[in-house]
Amino acid sequence: MFAATATSHWVHDLSPFLFRFGENFGIRYYGLAYVLGFVACGWLLHRYHRAGRTALNLNAGIDLVFALVIGVLLGGRLGYFLLYQFDTVRHDPLALLRVWEGGMASHGGFVGVTAALWWFARKRKVPMLHLGDLIASTAPAGLFFGRVANFINGELWGRISDVPWAVIFPQSASPGAKLIHLAPRHPSQLYEAAGEGLLLFAFVQWRLWQTDALKRAPGRLTGEFLIGYALVRTFCEFFREPDAPLLFGLSRGAFYSLFLIAAGVSLIALSRRREAGVRAP
Repeated sequence: MFAATATSHWVHDLSPFLFRFGENFGIRYYGLAYVLGFVACGWLLHRYHRAGRTALNLNAGIDLVFALVIGVLLGGRLGYFLLYQFDTVRHDPLALLRVWEGGMASHGGFVGVTAALWWFARKRKVPMLHLGDLIASTAPAGLFFGRVANFINGELWGRISDVPWAVIFPQSASPGAKLIHLAPRHPSQLYEAAGEGLLLFAFVQWRLWQTDALKRAPGRLTGEFLIGYALVRTFCEFFREPDAPLLFGLSRGAFYSLFLIAAGVSLIALSRRREAGVRAP
């Protein structure tokens, strides 16, 4: 545990391990977050089936979750290096394999999920838009657990701030800097957990259970989720310290979110055209 400083702000001292068996070996909260996210996804899919919201039974739901595991892990890992650390992987390709050093990107994870859904849809002959809506309604649970794990790890910290709830993150120190000289920062990971996780989860669950969007307009719920995520992520970027050089004056997270907005708008437009076609005499 770090010693107290002259500031009244809390010094982050949480361990990234739930259980630790060695210097760098044990059960990490970050890995547990992924497990909880996929378990939540599987449980929600089973609940949707029992409620008659989807024809996917338990076995199909399990297969879908396994496909998503591969898609998220591969997409998130490749996306992190291609979108944020391209120079690192260009000079050291083996960095891709050192998973214990961390490195996942949510935008890359979205691409991986899309690929997994496309594969599953073709294999099982299930409409991809329907699958997308189902997964969009479960994704915020995984995002919530992931952002909480980011906070526990003391990574992806926020910008310098003097708000009462600001946190001193020792990992934000530059080489040779003393803890007492570190500035407190926004706990932006928790802002993202609340926005990308809790807020979006409440919205998509309300849309799924309280409206007929899932049946009447396939693709709309996915589009709304993508737009909602992009807006929340962009808002939170104002409080988060950029973890890579800016692109066109925007943080990487905000810039890549523009593509999610475009994809979301396109999906909503597609769902409206299909809905109008069904209603036409």
